[in-house]
Amino acid sequence: MQIGMIGLGRMGSNMVRRLMRAGHSLVVFDRSSNAVNTLVSEGATGATSLADFVARLSTPRVLCVMVPVGAVDALLDELVPLLRPQDVVVDGGNSLFQDDIARHARLTPRGIRYVDMGTSGGVWGLERGFCLMIGGDEDVVARLDPMFAALSPGGASGGPSSGSTTASRGYLHCGPPGAGHFVKMIHNAIEYGLMAAYAEGFNVLEHANAGKTSVEHDAETTPLRHPEHYRYDFDLASIAEVWRHGSVISSWLLDLTALAFEQNGSLDKFAGRVSDSGEGRWALAAANDVSAPVPVLATALFQRFASRGEADFQNRVLSAMRWGFGGHAEKS
Repeated sequence: MQIGMIGLGRMGSNMVRRLMRAGHSLVVFDRSSNAVNTLVSEGATGATSLADFVARLSTPRVLCVMVPVGAVDALLDELVPLLRPQDVVVDGGNSLFQDDIARHARLTPRGIRYVDMGTSGGVWGLERGFCLMIGGDEDVVARLDPMFAALSPGGASGGPSSGSTTASRGYLHCGPPGAGHFVKMIHNAIEYGLMAAYAEGFNVLEHANAGKTSVEHDAETTPLRHPEHYRYDFDLASIAEVWRHGSVISSWLLDLTALAFEQNGSLDKFAGRVSDSGEGRWALAAANDVSAPVPVLATALFQRFASRGEADFQNRVLSAMRWGFGGHAEKS
């Protein structure tokens, strides 16, 4: 089938490549002409503008949008006047599910179909395939099945049977408009929690040699009661590697952690400022709306805020209070 792709970043470009490998015809557009030209050299048809892009697609058109969440509505404002009834817009980025509901309602009176497609796979999706969580009307989702099948990992990879659904192949119609991005939102919040658990565990291992360090004995320092208990110099790369084999905490995230330790054991090329792209915040808001307790996910999100210096002021408040009640000076 013919598919148009707008947004040729790390994921969008690899989605184009995976679709072309499966025999689909791709028309591509991006604000960066270099990104377009690269994929044209690999077999895609390039477009120089949105109007040119739409004109190169046969009706009814299928357009997949892979742009930052804040750019989707502005892009739709430009696109919608160029489209016809039964054209399909697929948002494969990380949009807020409420926005999907609103967009579906906005486009339906014009006859334009809207599908939200939560996409997981990152920069490895070209080879591994992309996990797809899809929301939208059943008839249009069925119509796009060849695209979803090509992007997904395909084939069952073990685990419990999912019956008559496509879940074991790596893609799933999760429900009506917004459902795909709702499931992706929770997926990413879980990801935050898993990542935080690994990071905290490795941090304890990294500090397990605290008993080898001489510590000042003063009112501002909690003494280590049994320094002889903490004199381990662990090989974190090897521990990550052994956990990958037969352990109940093995995962792709652990695979990536082991690779990071292998390539740069001290991780000194990273500053430790961890971004969040929105899904964790939205997941906490949804959990609050439906009264679902998510303390692990909340802590993981707040730790990301702290990593970026957002806790600096509250820490200064703490220091000010300690100085006020006890004359405790900050240690350098």
